[in-house]
Amino acid sequence: MNAYRGAAASGAGRPTRASSAKKRLVVPFESNRHLAELLGEYDAHLALIEDRLGIEAHAHGNVVILSGSEPACNIARNVLEQLYARVARGEQVGPGDFDGLIRHGREEKPGKSPDGQAQITTRRRVIKARTPTQSQYIRGLESTDLVFGLGPAGTGKTYLAVAYAAYCLERGIVERIILSRPAVEAGERLGFLPGDMREKVDPYLRPLYDALYDVLPPEKVGRDLETGVIEIAPLAFMRGRTLSNAYIILDEAQNTTSMQMKMFLTRLGENSKMVITGDPSQIDLPVGQRSGLEEAVRLLAGIQGIEVVRFTSSDVVRRDLVARIVEAYDRGQAAEAKRERHERDT
Repeated sequence: MNAYRGAAASGAGRPTRASSAKKRLVVPFESNRHLAELLGEYDAHLALIEDRLGIEAHAHGNVVILSGSEPACNIARNVLEQLYARVARGEQVGPGDFDGLIRHGREEKPGKSPDGQAQITTRRRVIKARTPTQSQYIRGLESTDLVFGLGPAGTGKTYLAVAYAAYCLERGIVERIILSRPAVEAGERLGFLPGDMREKVDPYLRPLYDALYDVLPPEKVGRDLETGVIEIAPLAFMRGRTLSNAYIILDEAQNTTSMQMKMFLTRLGENSKMVITGDPSQIDLPVGQRSGLEEAVRLLAGIQGIEVVRFTSSDVVRRDLVARIVEAYDRGQAAEAKRERHERDT
């Protein structure tokens, strides 16, 4: 094993290998060239498999030899075979593809055949789910007219919603995309900010622009913004409108009030879809003011045509460090809540 692979495979948080019941699995491939592309420079993708699954993996000629627990080796084999097929079709694969398939494989329920990764195809790229919850979310976007995506930063809830909106626009399922956010820091009194209206709201809506430019050609985004096919506006501008034949996304919805959320939900018109995303653990509303997102999820629970998808720190795909940060905050908040309960009880 070279130095690069050794360093990656011995990183912090690596699962402990079982000392017994090791399985040795030889996985053959037809093309050495395709296999080299699959494994990456200096076999970096093999190092990722070792790190995530706690096994040993070595390439020799046109085979990969896996050694470790039988379930982990089977997951590794399935990941390698699926991604090899993509490489053979001329597709590029990267660490995210490996990480996504490994997560799906580890969380697959026993006795249930895998559905595979859900995906969204736009003119510019194919976006594949990298966690089982992302697959659930994408399938919810496909089948349901109103979806709530709840969870911490870095789980892809906003990005996937924008990507699916782009997919629907390209295929004529909707006629326009409307993206909105509450401008909490300005109290939605945007007139006090310098510049014209676009300059006032851009700082609050920049993540939505970034997602659009990532999934659609830049020239199309610019043209559609000019013609109003894509509209990006603060939540305050949604009042009094009925939005038909549209894909409507409300981001950072944890910072809506109860009245704002009710107003937004009732904008849904004919042939429209709506996605509401937010992180209930990051509410920036004034102390004592209830989040409209939490209330809406509670009141609308069980209503047909509405799906709630909850992401956790295990779904963070931005990078491992972000997941560890989220987990640390979750532990801290749980400890604080426990301490407050103890103080009340005593």
